[in-house]
Amino acid sequence: MSDRKLLPGLDVSRETYSRLKDYEKLLFKWNSKINLVSKSTLPEFWGRHILDSAQLFSLFGEKTGKWVDLGSGGGFPGLVVAILSDELGIPNRLSLVEADVRKSVFLKTVCRELGLKVDVYNSRIEELPKMSADVLSARALAPLKTLCFYAEKHLKKDGLAVFAKGESWESEVFEAQKNWIFDFDAVKSKLHEGSVILALRGIKGV
Repeated sequence: MSDRKLLPGLDVSRETYSRLKDYEKLLFKWNSKINLVSKSTLPEFWGRHILDSAQLFSLFGEKTGKWVDLGSGGGFPGLVVAILSDELGIPNRLSLVEADVRKSVFLKTVCRELGLKVDVYNSRIEELPKMSADVLSARALAPLKTLCFYAEKHLKKDGLAVFAKGESWESEVFEAQKNWIFDFDAVKSKLHEGSVILALRGIKGV
C-alpha cells in the first residue's frame, strides 16, 4: 500500500489518508449546522486544521500513554492524533473533553463512523475529575496562564503539556510565569510563521 506524505518525516498509508478525508467530510457536513470551526478557515481547512494537528502529533505522538485533549471542539488536535496513533500502531489512549453538547455528539459520531476507540467527556474542564494524563493538549482554547491551571490538575507529575500558540506566545509565557513555574520548549511551526508549539513540564504554582 502506497504512502502519502502529510509533513516532512510523517508518511501515512493511503488508508490513513482516506480516514482523514472522511473526517474532513463529516466536519464540513456538521459545520453547516453547528460552528465547529470558523467558516473563514474552510477554504484552507487541510493546512489550517488537519496538518496543524498532524504537526503536533509528529513532534509528540510517540509519548505514549493517556493523552487528554482539552476543549476539543471540532476534534483538533485530538481526533487527528487518534487517527494517526491508531493507523501507525502507537498505543495512545485518547480522551477528548468538550463542554458543548452538540460538539460532543459530533466527536462521538466521528469516532463511531471511523472506528476510533476514544473517550469523549461532555464536561467543563473545571468539573472533570483528575485525569492523570501523560500528555495534555489544547489548541486555541485559553491563555497559557489558564492552561497551566488545567495542566496542574490533570497532568501526571512527569507528564507533558503541549499547546499550540500563535505569534503572541512570548507574551503569554511572560504572563504565565508570574503565577506558574515550568520548564518549556518552543518548537517553531513548519506551517505558520510566528506560531509555535509549547511543550511544558514541571508545572506548579508560584
